[in-house]
Amino acid sequence: MSKKYFGTDGIRGKVGGSLITAEFALRLGYAAGKILGAAMPNKTIVIGKDTRVSGYMLESALEAGLSSAGVNIILFGPMPTPAVAWLTKTLHASAGIVISASHNPYYDNGIKFFSQTGQKLNDEQELAIEALLDQPMQMVESAQLGKAKRLNDVAGRYIEFCKRAANRQLLAGKKIVLDCANGASYHIAPQVFEELGADITVIGNQPDGFNINQDCGSTEVLVLSEKVIETKADLGIALDGDGDRVVMVDHAGNEINGDQLIFMVAKHLYDLNQLGGGVVGTLMSNQGMEAGLKQMGIDFVRADVGDRYVHQELRKRNWILGGESSGHILNLNLAGTGDGIISALMVLEVIMETGKNLKDLAAEMELYPQVMINVKTDEPKQLAQNKQLLEQAQLVDDNLGDEGRVLIRPSGTEPKLRVMVEAKNQNKAAEFAKKLADFAESLT
Repeated sequence: MSKKYFGTDGIRGKVGGSLITAEFALRLGYAAGKILGAAMPNKTIVIGKDTRVSGYMLESALEAGLSSAGVNIILFGPMPTPAVAWLTKTLHASAGIVISASHNPYYDNGIKFFSQTGQKLNDEQELAIEALLDQPMQMVESAQLGKAKRLNDVAGRYIEFCKRAANRQLLAGKKIVLDCANGASYHIAPQVFEELGADITVIGNQPDGFNINQDCGSTEVLVLSEKVIETKADLGIALDGDGDRVVMVDHAGNEINGDQLIFMVAKHLYDLNQLGGGVVGTLMSNQGMEAGLKQMGIDFVRADVGDRYVHQELRKRNWILGGESSGHILNLNLAGTGDGIISALMVLEVIMETGKNLKDLAAEMELYPQVMINVKTDEPKQLAQNKQLLEQAQLVDDNLGDEGRVLIRPSGTEPKLRVMVEAKNQNKAAEFAKKLADFAESLT
């Protein structure tokens, strides 16, 4: 059975549109409470959120729905997604909820769920919640209504958790520019890096409900690059709106993406005989990473796009390291989910132990040029399966041979079709990507 509401990363949409409304969040809270909370011994679900203005409304609606199902609620306020995942497990909660649309603009929002172990829900749990969404709500008796409380020391707990993942003197003498994307990490990430000894300049730490991810964060590093050069910093770190992704900038202002960061960590762990297997990427992972890893004798496999699929593949193979080009990186020895702060600390550990700067480490992997064009469409899944489009894509793929590839896939979070062409030659990649995107647009 296919899922009506849940995508690869929870439920997302434009707030006030056909999906994410206060009424929907109320019903979702009730359904989640019945499926995830009511049957558990402590009947408690935690809620965190990012800094979007709509988070206040959705938080209240979810709280009401959960309470009506007889579930207690612990409110965290603004907290990174990985912090909520960790705290769900640490506090022995029945489940965790994050209100966030990650790297999307402020007018979008979404709702993510974590099981009591801090992992994404399985398909059976999501389908059960969806089935109950279509049923009438049956509020528990007044004496059984859930209670809500706010836990105020959760930020400090998570800061200490992050610091434990690093050498206590890791950042002594390092000059870093930190971009918090005006998101959920704005009050946490600066403390982590300061307390580990860094001399930091912080940007993107003044959220107002509307500026999350706006010209900042992991999806837009221009301001960060300029600040790194201006302050003569060693590097820059950019998180996304909910703090589960990271990209970095070297001292010359060059962006270093998730594939490059994964490669340098994999190489370092392999040299130390600590990698414990291979690396999991996704369909979007750069061919340069795959080629470089295989040249060193490191196994590499691709999962579907989405951190839940990377995580599933890692668990299946008993490996520890994987992630996405966007900067969603998993090291299961350090955290159970992708964590931007911990991923940055992991890379900084490589810099410290090798004595190399970020630019030199990135240069050890050949990055194939990738050109991706988003085609707006109300039916991205159907367009991705269009026979004519697939035939055109195959022609391009045949033309590129071993020196490139084509990937056409629907976005899991937006009404867009993603057309990606990767080639050793930048001009070829751009030419073929435009050709395929134009053809796809003609079909809409």
